[in-house]
Amino acid sequence: MVIWRKHGRLCRESIGRKDEEMKAESVSIIGGADGPTSVFLAGRTGKRSWKVRIRNRIFQLRRKWIARRIRPSAHTLEEVVLFVKQHYGAREASRESRAYREQRECLKSALIGRYRPELLGELRTILRPDIYNEESIQEMFDQMQKQKERAAQIPDDQFPMDYHIYQIRLKGGRMEIEIDFQWDIFGVSFSGDKKAMKSLKRLSRRLYMYYGVSEKDIRNHSERYSSLLTVLASD
Repeated sequence: MVIWRKHGRLCRESIGRKDEEMKAESVSIIGGADGPTSVFLAGRTGKRSWKVRIRNRIFQLRRKWIARRIRPSAHTLEEVVLFVKQHYGAREASRESRAYREQRECLKSALIGRYRPELLGELRTILRPDIYNEESIQEMFDQMQKQKERAAQIPDDQFPMDYHIYQIRLKGGRMEIEIDFQWDIFGVSFSGDKKAMKSLKRLSRRLYMYYGVSEKDIRNHSERYSSLLTVLASD
């Protein structure tokens, strides 16, 4: 089972037993618990097959190859919005929609946890259990949910945001671009059928490349730089 937290949202997804990464009784955690996205692989993880090891090695080599070729060419979030509107007909999602409210709350929780954790009081820290099992993981996610609810109650004057969602629709699929001008947040997600996914993945890479990175991002290996590198290195 894969359990992840994206911008505070709690999600679960089952993985088929044929997945060769699921071998030993343990839990893996990918990413920091205080970041926008944390991933927990619960159940049979541990020894990895030679196919998985080779795939991971190829990915790391690809990252290094791409890293040497990234050049500074950054655009502002305002320029990104203008670009997707002019070239792809992007439209802003209603702030009254349920999806907008939920995603804004998720991001708000993650940002407060990162930048203003003192606003969360006793819920500022989520303790990881000593032993990972279904019960301990559920308890941890209950704490995350309480943290999210506490963050939602914090007034906007204490933690301002300027959050927007822009949508691009293609035949068989759609893309959502999340932007917060206050906190310099840029994220892309998409879904659809097999044919649409190929087009949307190419578009996602193009948008990340257009957003780009500065010399400072490259020099400091900033989160913006890391995001671009990961997107370009993915299959």
